[in-house]
Amino acid sequence: MNESKVPLLPFLLSALIVLLDQVTKALVVAFIEPGTIAWNCLGDFFWLIHARNPGIAFSLGGGLAPSLRTVLFIALPLLLVAGIVVYYFTSKELDRFQRWVLCGIAGGGLGNLIDRIFRPEGVVDFLSVKFYGLFGLERWPTFNVADSSVVISAILLAISVILAERAAGKAK
Repeated sequence: MNESKVPLLPFLLSALIVLLDQVTKALVVAFIEPGTIAWNCLGDFFWLIHARNPGIAFSLGGGLAPSLRTVLFIALPLLLVAGIVVYYFTSKELDRFQRWVLCGIAGGGLGNLIDRIFRPEGVVDFLSVKFYGLFGLERWPTFNVADSSVVISAILLAISVILAERAAGKAK
């Protein structure tokens, strides 16, 4: 199917990410006690754990007043997701791949936004990986499907933009 005739097709990725994110979080909430390691793999390299993050990335802002946290951590991500959607529909420079990864970022953003609205204890995080002291971290901050989607999609978007600029530079 031609992407130009179906510009909404990449939003299926957003919907899939939100669905996978919310189902995995619901399973964690239903079956793992908060603060408990339910499963580990390769010694202590990987943990499946139930954690709550009242802040944003790396628990930043978790200590803010709850009302301020609610406004900032709902309003700002909502504006960012809206900005991504507007850019998606208005940009003439985006290629097909870049549209898909933008929808990956939007899906991840919406997944965590749902938690911030409906889970006052904080965003459900459940994946924990040993980081061996790199950057002073024994473990990487616990994360979830939505976080993974945002990070992986943002990296892919950055690589694709760099490669597109290099190709444009060589064409000149």
